[in-house]
Amino acid sequence: MTPIRILPEEVASQIAAGEVVERPASVVKELLENALDAGAHQINIAIQGAGKNLIEVSDDGAGIDPHDLALAVARHATSKLASVEDLLHIATLGFRGEALASIGSVSRLTITTCQPGAKMGARLVVDGGKALPVESTGAATGTVVKVENLFFNVPARLKFLKQDATERQQITALVTRYALAYPAVRFRLMVEGTQTLQTNGSGDRREVLASLYGLDTARQMLEVIAEEEGISLCGFISPLSITRSNRREITFFINGRWVQDMPLAAALIQAYHTLIMVGRYPLAILFITLAPEEVDVNVHPAKAEVRFRQPDRVFSAVQRSVRRALLAYAPIPHLEQGRSWWSSSQPPGRESDPAWQMAGEQPVAGATPAATQPAQQDPTVTQAGLPATLSGSPATLSGSPATQTGLPGRLPLLRLVGQVGAAYLVAEGPDGLYLIDQHAAHERVLFEQLMGQHDANQVVSQALLQPVTLELKPESASLLAENLPLLNHFGFIVEAFGQSAYLIRSVPALMANIDPRAALQALVEDFEEDEEPLKNEMEARLIARICKRAAVKAGKVLSTAEQTALVEGLETCRSPRTCPHGRPTMIHLSADLLERQFGRRGAR
Repeated sequence: MTPIRILPEEVASQIAAGEVVERPASVVKELLENALDAGAHQINIAIQGAGKNLIEVSDDGAGIDPHDLALAVARHATSKLASVEDLLHIATLGFRGEALASIGSVSRLTITTCQPGAKMGARLVVDGGKALPVESTGAATGTVVKVENLFFNVPARLKFLKQDATERQQITALVTRYALAYPAVRFRLMVEGTQTLQTNGSGDRREVLASLYGLDTARQMLEVIAEEEGISLCGFISPLSITRSNRREITFFINGRWVQDMPLAAALIQAYHTLIMVGRYPLAILFITLAPEEVDVNVHPAKAEVRFRQPDRVFSAVQRSVRRALLAYAPIPHLEQGRSWWSSSQPPGRESDPAWQMAGEQPVAGATPAATQPAQQDPTVTQAGLPATLSGSPATLSGSPATQTGLPGRLPLLRLVGQVGAAYLVAEGPDGLYLIDQHAAHERVLFEQLMGQHDANQVVSQALLQPVTLELKPESASLLAENLPLLNHFGFIVEAFGQSAYLIRSVPALMANIDPRAALQALVEDFEEDEEPLKNEMEARLIARICKRAAVKAGKVLSTAEQTALVEGLETCRSPRTCPHGRPTMIHLSADLLERQFGRRGAR
């Protein structure tokens, strides 16, 4: 057995750093919180090399006494706590005294600080955990912390970092959240020399929302203000018309501290139950204030989680407050005059039926109706977005040879029977019955059509009569900018239009009947779902995403001609049995199976 020994201080410091400093965004978080604790009114953040080469955070706060500067980088040295009882009354963001020590052990750390009224400041350098003597220097009031060569002495940690784009996105999202939480503080973020975020520190959260999400989204966000049983709650939630495909834009601050709490997120999502589609999530940023003794912030190494003394009371307060705000603002649906269920594109009883319109709801500003689009639309696409009827044409879909029965993987000729549940087509083949998922099937047809256009370098684009403006969060805008060349190749003509806004001039012809703003927003959300967006098989993955958004959805009642066109289009596909994402497009019930089910060939 290896004898037990005490770890060297250097190793212990690096292990502790692994708990606090997981990635460059962790460093930014710790330094931001220190600046806020120091009473800063202005905080500037600059990063280079996605935070690996340089992270610099400067503030105009109270600074550090030169005599305390050497202690500031020692482990467990803090001005926030004096006894164990103080843990029950924490009112600051930092309190353990671990952040600077942990950061200094895995980087070259330089702290320059000056207190208000002082004639001279002080500078301290920590190189890989080794602190040099404190030096006197001239400096402006406040503190500047410079972190260089992060993880230079732990190369294994560098290997676990994501792509630079992902790390930059994490930092931008973090600063964005704190800018919303502290609207009276001016935040400025420089990423690789480019300013990606700036707030004015006016104290108006809706102004910060506008600078981050765009004026249109900020104007629509619903304000939540509630107080019950010692719990104060305020913030903003999205109306029913604004949703996302993931939970990333649900943010909670507890007593000014950003936390990631799944039960809180579940309580908020439950408040939207039956009001938005399954699989869609709201935007929300909520600030919960309660007595410090009611919440334990010392349960996570990076202070990212908290524990409530009475969790059910907090969760119920969130759910009730959000639901109350939604019902107070939500318009009442009414049935348009002159419309019938049978003339609509949705089956009776579906809330997404276009016959149900929200009172006062207006079309998206700048969106061009399909009927007013220019006439250069792809001739293989009908008004419903389905491939034109293929009967009599040997090969209408680009890249898809004419239907040939007997080839491996191909479908035989099918006879359409009808549609079931506004989601499935029923067709008869020579070997039995086929149940076809209309959405998955249409995805496959569009995918092979667009892949054919891509291979021939002839992707058809549809120009909009009027350009449409899309405003994004800073991290989403930078992600879109990185993928613009690829999007342009596939028919999206998109130009930068300000700091975080883009002008959409053209979209792929396959998406001509979709709101262009919603189409591009959905693709950006898909990019955000990937840790390494579009790295492998870039073209095929983007085509699959475009087709997913353009394909007819379940719940759409198709005309007989549209059903026939879809079945014939599927017959021409090289891989007709799955959609581009691997989901089956159909279920085959053989004639032999049907006979057995009906007892014609013995017992089932």
